[in-house]
Amino acid sequence: MLSSIIRRFPAHSCHGLSLTSVVCNPLNQAAQLLRLTTFLSVHRFSSGQGIYDTLLNVMASDAPSADINPRGNHTATVIFLHGLGDTGHGWCDGFQGIRQNHVKYTCPHAPIQSVTLNMGMQMPSWFDIKSLSFQGEEDEEGIRQASKNLQKLIAEEEKKVPSERIIIGGFSQGGAVALHTALTSDKKLGGLILLSTWLPLHSKVVKEVKGDKSFPVFQAHGLADPMVNYKLGEMTHQKVKAIMPNMTFESYEGMGHSSSPQEMKDLSQWLQKALP
Repeated sequence: MLSSIIRRFPAHSCHGLSLTSVVCNPLNQAAQLLRLTTFLSVHRFSSGQGIYDTLLNVMASDAPSADINPRGNHTATVIFLHGLGDTGHGWCDGFQGIRQNHVKYTCPHAPIQSVTLNMGMQMPSWFDIKSLSFQGEEDEEGIRQASKNLQKLIAEEEKKVPSERIIIGGFSQGGAVALHTALTSDKKLGGLILLSTWLPLHSKVVKEVKGDKSFPVFQAHGLADPMVNYKLGEMTHQKVKAIMPNMTFESYEGMGHSSSPQEMKDLSQWLQKALP
């Protein structure tokens, strides 16, 4: 997705973050793009402004999702939502390395909107983020709307495969949307993936749980996460496991707000069991 930006600004680097690193490390795009766009929006120098505008233009003009179509008979689907400031392309690239031939992977792109936590900057976001504290203010309307939109994507995939063969998930903000959807939907899903994320609307959503929650859940979090603190992941696990007992929680030493080869290996093994 960002190759055109690299060609246009091949030598540009901001705050120790090069555009090349964003493209070459797709599984770190959420944190990297957040740092990049925040820096550019604050400093607004001429070349930086050009890159910032180009980023938003590329994101706005993109297709609704980045997809990997099955190589064989389509019998299952994974719908995965990216984190704040990212697009579906980074995680689509990540799933390329662990794909199963019978599975379709679809990574939708979030709409571009203002994010309060980022000084009101416009960026890809599933809902507004006002705080990363477990007790902080939340964008309830935005979270519920994002969840409804994900339910529409699930319904669309159900035209091809049953809900028991559909896994939803996400990274960070995208994981929060997937978790809210899984809890409040009456559909029995094939599974749930929660990477470096948290439980949104935690004081309300546990009272809104519907349907069969016996499906498998893969949760993972970096012990060195500076953005979504590991303790938030632990608190999420404690609350969710009481509702979804078939839940795995993996922790990774030294991993920040990103992914890692070991996490992807563990996720791959989990997916092979969940979608044989």
